[in-house]
Amino acid sequence: MMNLRFLRTGMMAIATVAAMFVADAASAAAPEVKTNGPGFYRVLVGDIEVTALSDGTTNLPPEKLLTDTKPEALKKALDKSYLKSPIETSFNGFLVNTGAKLVLVDTGAGKFFGPTLGNLAANLKAAGYQPEQVDEVYITHFHSDHIGGLLDGDKAAFPNAVVRADKREADYWLSQANKDKAPKDRKDSFEHAQAALKPYIDAGKFKPIDGDGELVPGVSSHASFGHTPGHTSYVVESKGQKLVVWGDLIHVAAVQFEHPEAKMFFDSDSKAGIEQRKKAYGDAAKGGYLVAGAHISFPGLGRVRAEGKGYVWVPVNYSVVH
Repeated sequence: MMNLRFLRTGMMAIATVAAMFVADAASAAAPEVKTNGPGFYRVLVGDIEVTALSDGTTNLPPEKLLTDTKPEALKKALDKSYLKSPIETSFNGFLVNTGAKLVLVDTGAGKFFGPTLGNLAANLKAAGYQPEQVDEVYITHFHSDHIGGLLDGDKAAFPNAVVRADKREADYWLSQANKDKAPKDRKDSFEHAQAALKPYIDAGKFKPIDGDGELVPGVSSHASFGHTPGHTSYVVESKGQKLVVWGDLIHVAAVQFEHPEAKMFFDSDSKAGIEQRKKAYGDAAKGGYLVAGAHISFPGLGRVRAEGKGYVWVPVNYSVVH
């Protein structure tokens, strides 16, 4: 009897200590996780599913990107959006499932643009797809942060896909003569373009686009030259609904919606770039359709509203279902 009473007393003591330990653990501060969830977000355009895919973010200095914007005007615009330089900038691609074809518009930076990017393939998988399922890849332009994801090492990341981009874009960036003439700090853009397209060209799977028109049912190309010689937007349409993938018509949303005339350092033709931006804004505001932006804060999906002499970006309302 004494042993049993001793055992019960000991067990009660252990339970008391355990309870105290659990209480201390519960009151202790949990470690910060410091990351967000999977980088994909879906919307429906009629019967077509469009999935925004994050390639990651990186910090960019708007004062160096917007070459003619005065410091005081830049600061005022950033203050209105509660931002400061450098801006953590999104890099987005868009997966279009028409039901018959799976089309990826832009592929992210891959290994070309630093360690915080190159996440598009992982987010494509997180969204429920595999690279082998992609039928076609449409490139808005050949800057490194849009084509690096074409590669998996030195092989095609999308082995079953046909890659398409405007013929003018291909002729410019795939030209050795143009690379030789380019300034030293721009030569790597040519090298990246030539490396990224090589496995597809070698396999006969690169097919340049020559003129606007439907590429697959529900998806068409639309020339928006200016940012680069063959910069192209892609239009998704189904059941009277529409979404336009803009590519790099805009980089610094906090400034360039209100001031579409702001020049961009990376535009090959700044005058044409401004004209294309103004045209795209005006059409989107009038049409009320969805827009997808490569460098608008993820998921980069929303609409444009005219306001005064400029425009306002209206992000999509979050939904757990499309």
